[in-house]
Amino acid sequence: MTLLSVNVNKIAVLRNSRGGRLPSPLEAARRCIEAGARGITVHPRPDRRHITSEDVEALADMLPRDVEFNIEGNPFAPPRAGYPGLLALAQRARPAQVTFVPDGDGQITSDHGFDPRALPAATAAQIAAFKALGCRVSLFVDAGGTAFEPLRDAGADRIELYTGPYAEAYEAANTAAAQREAGMAAATAALAARLAECRRSAEAAQAQGLGVNAGHDLSQANLAAFLAGVPGVLEVSIGHALIAEALVDGLAETVRRYRAITGA
Repeated sequence: MTLLSVNVNKIAVLRNSRGGRLPSPLEAARRCIEAGARGITVHPRPDRRHITSEDVEALADMLPRDVEFNIEGNPFAPPRAGYPGLLALAQRARPAQVTFVPDGDGQITSDHGFDPRALPAATAAQIAAFKALGCRVSLFVDAGGTAFEPLRDAGADRIELYTGPYAEAYEAANTAAAQREAGMAAATAALAARLAECRRSAEAAQAQGLGVNAGHDLSQANLAAFLAGVPGVLEVSIGHALIAEALVDGLAETVRRYRAITGA
């Protein structure tokens, strides 16, 4: 079984586009939990474009104790007005898990992971600070690598595989198949290569004592194939596709469909 953690950032994006309180990330999280989601993920950014520090604290107060709260962010991003920093947020919210992501202020979304061979000098100290709060620490990494000893030695508990390239390859292969394009064989081979990269990294991390999470652009269309091809994934964090699908099928029904795929 793989834990489903629903990322509610997109709910906050819609709210912030208009101002006011609707739609409410808290209410969305509550509905997801009622539908069986066992985790809620947020990724507060310094520019407050979606989930804010106030949302983080409110979610921490609302979530049941048996629902995992996962806060993503860059621990090296300095505090500023309206954003106290990732560590300060964790001190207030005490999430079960913190996921380090090396994103910059200008990124629309996360698009790469940490290089285990070139970690910032303060990585071990940062991990220790979060673990002192009782947080599990995961680091976002690109698929394909196998040398995760530096992460393990720095104190990390898990990696989170960046699955964006896999999702892109899946869409390309299925579009080619549907249209019977001449490039179908190449697209299918590219998909198999991306899935093999994810599996190789997952197996290497597991062999080195690290748990494996995954996330980015996973959807109902591509999730089952991913989990079948990459055994032992402990958790998937899904937001953009899930919320987009929920606009058509409803939030509770969409969460139930994902639970049927993940088995948890």
